[in-house]
Amino acid sequence: MSLFITFEGGEGSGKTTALKRVNQMLLDKGYQTILTREPGGTPISEQIREVILNKANTDMDPRT
Repeated sequence: MSLFITFEGGEGSGKTTALKRVNQMLLDKGYQTILTREPGGTPISEQIREVILNKANTDMDPRT
């Protein structure tokens, strides 16, 4: 059986904390997990994530 679990919420809402706890709980119970994020998970998407989250990029339009 395979499951796809996603966490959604605004910045600072505790998504990372919750997903790490759930991931560890599943691992402790013997499940195999893949933990990823969007954008992220590959070298190029990690670079894109850095650009998006960098507060110094004030010239970026919100629609970007």
